[in-house]
Order: sequence, then structure tokens, then C-alpha cells
Amino acid sequence: MRAVIIGSGMAGLGAASWLRAHGVAPVLYDKSSFPGGHTASFTHDTGFVFDEGPHISFTKNERLQKLLAANVGGAFETLQCRVNNYWRGHWIKHPAQCNLYGLPQQLIDTILGEFTVLPETPSRPIANYADWLRASYGETFSRTFPMEYGLKYHTCPAEQMTTDWLGPRLYRPDLEEVRFGATHAETPDVHYVSHFRYPTHGGFYSYLEPWVAASDLHLGHELVAIDPATRQLRFANGLETSYDALVSSVPLPALVPMIAGVPRDVLEAAEQLACSRCMLVNIGLDRAGLSEHHWTYFYDRDYFFTRLSFPELFSPQTVPPGTGAIQAECYFSDKYRPLEVTQEECIDRVLRDLRRCGLVRDDDRILMAEAHPIRWANIIFDLDRPAALATVHGFLDDVGIRYAGRYGDWGYLWTDQAFVSGERAAERAVER
Repeated sequence: MRAVIIGSGMAGLGAASWLRAHGVAPVLYDKSSFPGGHTASFTHDTGFVFDEGPHISFTKNERLQKLLAANVGGAFETLQCRVNNYWRGHWIKHPAQCNLYGLPQQLIDTILGEFTVLPETPSRPIANYADWLRASYGETFSRTFPMEYGLKYHTCPAEQMTTDWLGPRLYRPDLEEVRFGATHAETPDVHYVSHFRYPTHGGFYSYLEPWVAASDLHLGHELVAIDPATRQLRFANGLETSYDALVSSVPLPALVPMIAGVPRDVLEAAEQLACSRCMLVNIGLDRAGLSEHHWTYFYDRDYFFTRLSFPELFSPQTVPPGTGAIQAECYFSDKYRPLEVTQEECIDRVLRDLRRCGLVRDDDRILMAEAHPIRWANIIFDLDRPAALATVHGFLDDVGIRYAGRYGDWGYLWTDQAFVSGERAAERAVER
């Protein structure tokens, strides 16, 4: 059997690992010049290590815990998760709904008053994410915090989003928890990530290295055409090859137009699938101890970035001694919020806002600053997604193209879920 995998991120490597374990030697192709896909890590010539966005491992799957630990020879950090928020000059423990202490008293009173009278069951059907927020937290808290953050992160208004992505991501406290957090500075930790693991050396990609080393991987191969009838693939560099089983982690809107004979309705459905873009801005400073929190959510619209993370807190080996690093995520989308500034302007705006909130001082020396654009970032769970995704997945199932990972399943998958998605796609491909 000739099994072909497109992509070398967590999903592609999950598929490859499953196939090798079942006696099939797959061939992997990746359009990038480096392996790892969305979970790649990069070492700057100044010695700073940045992932392509903040990646951590908090899986409860013991099999995957053991696999990842073995891949780094047991050299990983086990960390208690620390997260906070920034809103109009206030640094708030996460999640904000349980930590209102210190906010303007009038705002606290209004939120508590609305939370007190929330009905046990919604008074009307939940038609979208905005409805869910109001039913869970009341109007004022919803409008002040999660709706504002959601607009920055998803680029899409809450009224135009579904709720099938939520899972454990938004904590729903009871009234006593909200009251306690409004009157006490110290509160219990209720974040859905309590502890996580991160490789000591080399960034998150270190978890993937043994899987990459075991793979027949061809980099610099951009797929441009698939003929499911003849089971032929064509790449931009002119290579043509055949397959018996095919697993793809290519983003669906890019994958579907490559397929010979794709019906018009499937093309139109693929065009309806929305995904954000991200401009990562990586900053290295000559000062350590920039934050006590692994990442921070920013709610204010006039702050250019949506979330900050601090790599030195994941592992001290990600920064040169005595220095610190910040990674800023700035989100846009073609469908809802196009990027209208240059990469250099992104860096300038990030540095401006880091100084505004006090994380970067006037006397700090900037050792490095770079902008790293990511074409495919987070799936946008807008109201167009369910029907469009069913059409696209149905077509791919019919023609025997197995899809995997965040951009194949077109879901909100964490890294361990992407690996398992690849395993399942490989199994389906072989069964066919």
C-alpha cells in the first residue's frame, strides 16, 4: 500500500505514527521548508526560541503523556498554570467572572445584580454565542468581557457565532463564587488548565522530533492538484505521484479547489469556511521577569494585540540568561476583519501598547523584534460553518480523501486532539 500524508504537524505525524505501527510506511509531503506545521518552533539568531503561537501540553490522555515524555527523554517542565486579564488598566485574575474584586464598584454591583436574577433555564432558545453568554453571565458582564475578547480573538461578533466550540473554555460559576470573587482578592483556581508540560529545550517542536526523524518526509513540496479518480497527486515543483491511501491536514478552503471534478456547491461551501489570520510579534528584551503569568488576555479594543505569552515562563531555556521574551498575538480575518497594516507597523503598535500597559519600560533595550504572519490561525465558528462543513466533509468522504487536524476537521483542536485526529484518519484511509 502506498500511503501519502500531506502535512507534518501534529495531525500528519499522528497519521504517520499509526500507519507505521500497523505495518505501512507512509510518505509525507509538506509545502514548508521546515517540519512541524503549526507546532513548529524557531530559534532566533539572538538565542530566543519562539513557537508558532503558544503551545503547551495539558492532555489527560496517559498514552499521549507517555509518548510525549519519551520523545524528549523526560526533559520537560511541569508547570502550574497562571493566567490573568487586562481591562482598562486593571490586571484581573482569570477567569474574570470569578475575580471582580478591585473593579469599579458600580460595574461590580451591576454584574452581581444581573447574575442574581439569572433564570436556571434560558427564557428563550440559545441561537448563538451571544445568547449563551447572556444566559450564563448576564448582559453587562457578557458585553464588557467575553464579547469584547471574542471579537478580538475570533474577529466575528458573538451574534454570528455558534456554541459548539465552547467545551470547558468558559467557566460558569455559581452565584456564591461570583460574590466571593467580588469581595476577596484571593480566590480558588478554576481555569480548565491547572497544570501543563513543556519541553525543557528547543520549544514545543522538541516533542515532535522523534516522529519527524522516523518519517519519510519531503519538505518544500506544495500540493496543487489531486485526481481522486486516478489517485494521482501533483506538486508545484513538478513532482507527480500516486496513492492508495491519502490523509490531508491541508486547510479545507485550500484543499477543495485542488480536487479534480469538485462540484460547484462544494467549492462554494469551502469558500464559506472562515479562519482567522494571526500576526505573531516576537519581542526579546534585556530584562528578565517580565510577568508572573504564562499568558494574559487583553479585552480593550484599542490594544492592538489580543493575547500575550511569556516564553521564559514555559522554560528558562527559551531565552538567553538575564533576558525576557514576549509573544503577542494579533488576529485578523479576510471575512470579518482584514489586516490593513504592514508587518513593521504591527511591531510598532505592539511595542507602543506594551509600553502603555507597563510591561515594557522606556529604559528596556529591545534585543529583537520580528513579525511572523500565520495564514491559517483559528477556525471561526460562525453560523455559516455547520452546513458548509457538512457539505465539504461529505464530498471528501465520497472521494476517499481523509482529513485530519485543526484545518482538516475544521475544529478547535488542541495539539493532543490533532494527533489523535491524524491516527483516526489514517485508520479510515487504510480501511478504504
